Amino acid sequence: MTSHKSRLIEPRAQTALPDASERSGWKRLPDDVLAEQVRRLAISAAVGAGLWTYGLLMDTVVRPLTVGAVVPHINVMTEIAAIAASGLMFLYVRYAPHAPRVKTNAGLLYLVANAIGVALLNSWTKVPAIDELHLSWNTVVILVGSMIMPATPRKMLAASVVAASMDPLGFWIAHLRGMPVPSLINTFVVFMPNYACAVVAVLPSHVLHRLGRRLHQARDMGSYHLVELLGRGGMGEVWRGTHGLLKRSAAIKLIRPELLGASREADAQNMLRRFEREAQATAALSSPHTIRVFDFGATADGTFYYVMELLTGRDLESLVREFGPVPASRAVFLLRQMCHSLADAHARGLVHRDVTPANVYVCRMGLDYDFAKVLDFGLVKFSDQRSVQHTLMAGASTTGTPAFMAPEVILDEGHIDQRADVYALGCVAYYLLTGSLVFEADTPMKMFVHHLQTPPVRPSLRTELPIPQELDDLVLACLEKNPLRRPQDAEEVLRMLARCGSAGKWDSDAARGWWEKHLPELTRPIGEDETTNPLTAGFQAA
Repeated sequence: MTSHKSRLIEPRAQTALPDASERSGWKRLPDDVLAEQVRRLAISAAVGAGLWTYGLLMDTVVRPLTVGAVVPHINVMTEIAAIAASGLMFLYVRYAPHAPRVKTNAGLLYLVANAIGVALLNSWTKVPAIDELHLSWNTVVILVGSMIMPATPRKMLAASVVAASMDPLGFWIAHLRGMPVPSLINTFVVFMPNYACAVVAVLPSHVLHRLGRRLHQARDMGSYHLVELLGRGGMGEVWRGTHGLLKRSAAIKLIRPELLGASREADAQNMLRRFEREAQATAALSSPHTIRVFDFGATADGTFYYVMELLTGRDLESLVREFGPVPASRAVFLLRQMCHSLADAHARGLVHRDVTPANVYVCRMGLDYDFAKVLDFGLVKFSDQRSVQHTLMAGASTTGTPAFMAPEVILDEGHIDQRADVYALGCVAYYLLTGSLVFEADTPMKMFVHHLQTPPVRPSLRTELPIPQELDDLVLACLEKNPLRRPQDAEEVLRMLARCGSAGKWDSDAARGWWEKHLPELTRPIGEDETTNPLTAGFQAA
């Protein structure tokens, strides 16, 4: 998958996890945005005090002098109480040492208090007849409040519905006091605009929080700016981004720990160490056929991210699904590149442990086509005995994808080494050549049993495309149940591929011709703002 973000950060400085209040989602609004909204809340309280003061002056001075009207005492008392509440709200928001979240909750109570005041004025002394009713001032209270208060959409909806209900509640109380009021149905029809405004009030809150999260991410994820969401899966999101200074496109993978089941801080710390190790392991590899990692870190709200190169092309799974199995010569061309990446990892004592078609991307790289990139070293582990216990997927007895899992991985035999990757490589080669999995099963357990017991059918017997015998034998050698009988690492497989009769028969020119015929949209010049295909491997399986 892909992703992106803004301003360069110290990766280790960002690994500190947020506290519980931050993980709750409140810190998704940047502090300065939140503080600015709280300042606006103080201003709105001051404006509210001014409007209620204006109403009090009209009722106690202007109307008696001009039209001789006597305003009921309850109206005057309500207006004085509203002025006092507005003043107290202003002082509280402006000077109280409480957190912005607490002040925002108080602001919602202030919104409801204003609605109660308006409802009292509308219904306590005289309930207008149906033909005298107009839009209640509570519609203004609700809409203005929604545009000022930085509450979450859920809280804003709840407060707005309560505020909208104050007018009908006021009419019901008037009915209990023996005053003539419209019927229940007419009352709700008359005040339907209140509830319509309550629904509309969610929109400003939703927009504010969405923009706030984007801004928070853009500030906390290195020198990259988020541009476009490329994919979403069980673990999080992948975005296309651009480096602020270099204008280089990149893919940014965002992973929230709660989506992976991290409900406690200790679990989140373990998750962070896992993804940090993945990023560090991938960055340490120098093969051009391994995805490049540019940056890694964690945001203030606990979102893990790492920035990778943005690729243009297809993963092998979707490539075969869309265009069918590939010729033997092309399979050898791609497998050699995969082996180059894995051999580099194996030479450094690393085991990928999740080699699948979805984790291999075939892309356009400069003038080269069919350029393979191995992705998602998320299950990578050191093969030396000192590090065996530090598997990144701590607590999991089997890790990987069932259709590509070596027997020793299924049995969890403890020391898993490079030969597990060789087995998975054989499964990928089988899929490339035949368009089918080595074994078909409707449950993971049945798939495990096949990998443990069932001899694989030769690839050449499951496709109409010609497959040289030496390539047929190589795939079966990689699929040996006993690790001792397989090629011992990816470098040995690479040497065996070089001796295959199909080696060298597919080259960059042949690849370019295939791409121009089947994927012409990916062969034209790439503009600066042109959207490329998302690097979705990893989340597809999530």
